[in-house]
Amino acid sequence: MLVRQERFAIVLLCAVSVTILAASFILTGTDKADLAAEYSPLSDEGTLVHLQGQVQEIRTTKTGGHVAASVNGTAVFIPADVAGTITLHPGDLVSLYGIVQTYRGEKEVVVNSPGDISIKNAP
Repeated sequence: MLVRQERFAIVLLCAVSVTILAASFILTGTDKADLAAEYSPLSDEGTLVHLQGQVQEIRTTKTGGHVAASVNGTAVFIPADVAGTITLHPGDLVSLYGIVQTYRGEKEVVVNSPGDISIKNAP
């Protein structure tokens, strides 16, 4: 009986592994534009969103080298590992993807990858 349960567990583990690999392969080939919703102040926390507009304000955090920006009045957080790969200036037109999160009671869009932000037209 124990052997049968072990075989079942192995088959189940293999099936789950194949399913995860297939999903990962499919999602890797999917463009974020297909999955993201346009940002609005009503966007739910945890939602992948697209935001584009003009950078109004930029500041580097006191610790960690992260960047806090404002794009069309929306707070955008760019972690240091992403911020180190781009240079933003007030007035830049950007297109970005990120996850909606709440920080200190305010919604913000968190950019997680350098490929998730592009500068469309620098001044």
